Amino acid sequence: MAKPASRKTGRSGGNPIFTGVLIGLIVGAILAVGVALWATGVNPFKLGKDAAAPAASSAPASAAPETAPSFDFYKVLPNNAPGALPSAAAPAAPPLYYLQAGAFQRADEADNLKAQLALLGVEAVIQTSEVANKGVLHRVRVGPFRAMDDVNRTRSLLAQNNIPVTLVKEVPTQQETP
Repeated sequence: MAKPASRKTGRSGGNPIFTGVLIGLIVGAILAVGVALWATGVNPFKLGKDAAAPAASSAPASAAPETAPSFDFYKVLPNNAPGALPSAAAPAAPPLYYLQAGAFQRADEADNLKAQLALLGVEAVIQTSEVANKGVLHRVRVGPFRAMDDVNRTRSLLAQNNIPVTLVKEVPTQQETP
C-alpha cells in the first residue's frame, strides 16, 4: 500500500498569520516614523547647519553683533502721516440690478412663482421682510445682475412667458475701514 502524502511538502516553516502580523508591524512602524518626521518638518536626508558649522567656525568672529531692524509704525504705513486722513475716497461700487417678479403676503404664492421661474431656467430667490402697514411680504427676485445686457435678456425671456417684472437697483453701501 502507498504512503499518504505529507501535508508539509513544499512548505518551509512558519505560520502565515505570524508572518502577516510581523510585516504589518514593520510597515506600520515605517509609516509612523515618516508621519512624525513630516509633522515636525525634519528632513533626515538634508544636510543641516551642524554639518557646515565646523567650516564656518574657523573664520574669525566679527567684533559687533548684528542689530535687529528697527520699525516705526508710521513709517511702515504707505503715504500716511500721523493723524492724517485719507485724501481720496474709494471709488463707488457698481450698482446691482434685480428683477422683482412679485411680492406676496402668502409664502406659498411666492413659492409657486419661484417654481414657474425655475421651469424657465431662471434662478430666483425669495426675500421675506416686514413692511410697515403691510405686514410680511415675500418678494420673488431674480439676480443680482451687474450689467444691463443681462437684465434686458432675462426681462425679455420673462416677458415672452407673460411674467411681469420690475427693475430694482441696489447701490451697495461703502464701509469705512478702521
